Amino acid sequence: MKVILLDNIKGVGKKDQIINAADGYAKNFLFPKNLAIEASKENLAKLQAKQNAVQFKKNIEKEEAEKTAEKLKTIELQIKVKAGENGKIFGGVTAKEISENLKTQCNIEVDKKKIMLEETIKNLGTQNVEIKLYEGVIGTVKVKTIS
Repeated sequence: MKVILLDNIKGVGKKDQIINAADGYAKNFLFPKNLAIEASKENLAKLQAKQNAVQFKKNIEKEEAEKTAEKLKTIELQIKVKAGENGKIFGGVTAKEISENLKTQCNIEVDKKKIMLEETIKNLGTQNVEIKLYEGVIGTVKVKTIS
């Protein structure tokens, strides 16, 4: 019997996956616990519509991320810091500070976890910082630290 899973089931399949299940397993376990529904034409059409909507939403999010990546290429973010005579910054510039400055200076919201900064910026000057905006979309922003 073909069924559509409504939840992830370990060893069986993932949510919205169509599987072949034994009649007894489907009728006595999956259906009573609302873990699956029968794969009728109506239910398959609903599943297809749901998957199309999810794909459409992902495409829109990716387009927005690509537009943001283009904006980031043109931006030179200036962050004022305290530094010593040799150009070393006291403390350093973190991903959180970059995220906050992007929001205040450029009105672009980026989660600090998406900023790919291996270690804090500890020297004055300009540095390119990569930001993972979406799956496969990475933007680069120039961060200039000034004292």
